[in-house]
Amino acid sequence: MSLAIRPEVAEALERGGPVVALESTLISHGLPHPDNLEVARESERLVREGGAVPATIGVVGGTPKVGLDGAELKLMATSDGVEKLSARDLPVAAAKGLHGATTVAATAHLAAIAGIRLFATGGLGGVHRGARESWDVSADLAALARTPVAVVCSGVKSILDVPATLEYLETLGVPVVGFRTRRFPGFYLADSGSPLAWSVGDEGEAARLILATADLLPDHPGLVVANPLAEGDQLDPALHDRALRAGLEEMERRGVRGGDVTPFLLDRFATETGGESLRVNKRIIQGNAGLAARIAVALAGTS
Repeated sequence: MSLAIRPEVAEALERGGPVVALESTLISHGLPHPDNLEVARESERLVREGGAVPATIGVVGGTPKVGLDGAELKLMATSDGVEKLSARDLPVAAAKGLHGATTVAATAHLAAIAGIRLFATGGLGGVHRGARESWDVSADLAALARTPVAVVCSGVKSILDVPATLEYLETLGVPVVGFRTRRFPGFYLADSGSPLAWSVGDEGEAARLILATADLLPDHPGLVVANPLAEGDQLDPALHDRALRAGLEEMERRGVRGGDVTPFLLDRFATETGGESLRVNKRIIQGNAGLAARIAVALAGTS
């Protein structure tokens, strides 16, 4: 598989500079236009402002690209023909010459091939509610078990089974730490209700943890740095619970399954909350991009 690395990104990697990978699925499939393009551009700006080089990852015409240019970001945000690609879909997209937006699993995979050690996103995929019957578990989790990339996120989307997701990550041997918290964030909410065994106090400690993970875990799993929203920025918990209940009931009535579940529920959240969940989602993505940049700078200084 041919991998195209944008010259700016390649130069930063060559000199050991700070680089942050960003996913493209949230651009093509996670946010409506024009919010998606605005968030993509703002995330890259915040990474630069934090002192790192952004590398938004996607597939264009069958070529995996680490670092999309302005025209390619616009393509991801506006084209109807952009497929959603997990890691297993990359060879198919390459063989067929498709445009594709990369999920957490695919983004982490391509970032690792390029030599990028840090990745920022909104929320991870995880174990779906009712997975005992459906076996619906996101490929993001398995990818983290075998991909040496640290992911800065705000937990997993609250539409998922959070305790089961944390249990699954423990089984896979993926370290999970909170950034200045011992509570696992719930994406729209600052606290999912699940505790964490460990936290890091600042960007420097997070950078040292990334290095220690690579040194001490021979199978080189990834690392989850869970960064919660400030309580004042979270979605109102009562509104969140009402929207989640309504979305799950509607999903059951319509028989939505598999890969359609997450986009359906996120869309229902936006409707039920009058667009407030979309505004919170944008704050999550941008906050994680900024934190990842600061960790990347600390990592470059300690490597």
